[in-house]
Amino acid sequence: MNCDEFVELVTAFLDGTLDPDTEARFVEHISLCEGCERYLDQFRVTIAELGQLPPHSLTPQARDNLLTAFRDWHQRGQG
Repeated sequence: MNCDEFVELVTAFLDGTLDPDTEARFVEHISLCEGCERYLDQFRVTIAELGQLPPHSLTPQARDNLLTAFRDWHQRGQG
């Protein structure tokens, strides 16, 4: 599994919806890639923090900005 595939699967992993083979590859990747391990940890923190916000409290622009920040952060980590 490469980092791009990992990023695409993070939410499915956190939701527990990966098939067993894909989950095993995902977990193996985390053990080998410090950048993706940090990405997953940060994703978990963000979910925990945003989970405390009232529903629909993010504007579409704020949501887009947050998603862009995650993408940019991950790409910098690959540098």
